[in-house]
Amino acid sequence: MQRVARRGGVSPLLGWLGTRAEADVLLVDSSGAVTSPLRTPLGDAEGDLVRRAVRELTDRGLRSVTIDQDGLNCIILPLDGPRGVCMPLLAAVFSKPTTPDVPLLLADATSALSLSWMTEHTWQQQRRLQLADARIREAVLHLLMNGRATAARQIAGVLHPALPAMVRVYVIEGPPGIRNQVADELTEEDERAWVVPCPVYADHMFVLVPAGSDAPSGPSGPSGPSGPAPSWTRSPSLTAKCWIGVSDEVPLRDTATGYAQAFHALAAARHRTERQASFAGNPDLALTIGPDAATWAEGFLAPIHAHRARRHHDPDGKELLATAASWLNFSSRATAHLRIHRNTLTARLTCIQRLLDVDLDRLADQAALALALRALAPGRPASPQQDAARAPSLDELLRLPHVAAWAEGQFRPLHAPGIPASVPDTLTIWLRLDARIAPTAAALSLSASAVRKRLTRSEALLQRSVLRPPSAVHDLWFAQRVLDLMARKPAPAQTGLRPPTSSAPPASPSVATSASPPVGTGPAGQVVG
Repeated sequence: MQRVARRGGVSPLLGWLGTRAEADVLLVDSSGAVTSPLRTPLGDAEGDLVRRAVRELTDRGLRSVTIDQDGLNCIILPLDGPRGVCMPLLAAVFSKPTTPDVPLLLADATSALSLSWMTEHTWQQQRRLQLADARIREAVLHLLMNGRATAARQIAGVLHPALPAMVRVYVIEGPPGIRNQVADELTEEDERAWVVPCPVYADHMFVLVPAGSDAPSGPSGPSGPSGPAPSWTRSPSLTAKCWIGVSDEVPLRDTATGYAQAFHALAAARHRTERQASFAGNPDLALTIGPDAATWAEGFLAPIHAHRARRHHDPDGKELLATAASWLNFSSRATAHLRIHRNTLTARLTCIQRLLDVDLDRLADQAALALALRALAPGRPASPQQDAARAPSLDELLRLPHVAAWAEGQFRPLHAPGIPASVPDTLTIWLRLDARIAPTAAALSLSASAVRKRLTRSEALLQRSVLRPPSAVHDLWFAQRVLDLMARKPAPAQTGLRPPTSSAPPASPSVATSASPPVGTGPAGQVVG
């Protein structure tokens, strides 16, 4: 008996007892409901007998009960456990008379069953606590990604550690099978770190650490001009199998910005032998433009801000904005980020298109929406008070001299000595064709894999994610648009401000329509799988 209990636990021990006693042996709760798996279901007569015996035991406060009825015999024995734990009862149902040693066997088995059950119960409780902790941390991450730092702090207050005012974001990419192991190691190594498995990418880990607690890796590797990397980045499980992207120090409310920076750094880390990199420091277009960007964005997003849900289950303006931001960042994986159904995502995007009069299958309109959301993000410069009729157009903002300097800087790494002209040329054509692989391959008379290889080379040079969202494709489209305006060339596409030429409503974006990109693509045709 002890050997069976040590090797298998409750279920094998019940099976062993059933074989030895020639009976149905099971565990039940105080109502008589079965709590252990059965090899064969109990019949109605056996079930009624067990429930009657349990009532006798509980109502009379007995230590054991034996009942005979219609040729059946039932023995009930309680299991011993600590105070406060609702222990199950051991029940045995016999279809023939028992020998005197069977009740003694069952009584002796209660101690082994009690220990085995408590072991399994403790493990299950620990697992529930771990799941609850993970879900709370994921909820905090969702709030931070939406800029709701105050609510995130309130929820995080029940866990350890407290959220700091300034943070640095790490994104760790590695085999999904070692993600839990990496999370446990990071938690033990740095108690101040918030470690959250990414709800969107199964191979990513999100780590939030207080700014200044340890310097990130420098641009040249684990130790560079920025100082030594945190000690946990040199863990064998990380350095051998994982890549690490590191953001700049950002306010807690700008965690989404920090995540995007770390994600871009991760794209650069994939091409480095040290397997980790810090954000290259590309300036944000909305900040480059200045407060006028917020003025334009307010006008662009005004229809969504004014939107009110007609029915209680319809999304309001805030939900639509959150959906748009998630879709632009995660493409079709926004369903996992927002915890909504694919059809719900499609319906919300269709509503956004109708309100803004845009077509989100076009890269130009995606870029305009992404810029408007960034311009009105918490902590950005407020828009100056001016007449809405005199608000600048998007092209007017893009013609500003300092924006032109920003655009030239976006493509500068692609024109370094020794870089084949085919690399920037492929990126330019890809942007002009709404960042879609197949049309780009046809235009260049290349295979799709050859186009991806050139774009991957662009990723390494730009140190920005290009093919996998959240990507830099919207910034790159704007940079190309600015250069076209400077050269007085025709724009590659509309900027999202001019209404469609057709009076028909815009098509639903690429998550559901028949005219959408192939399965596996999202905003701008980016690869999401």
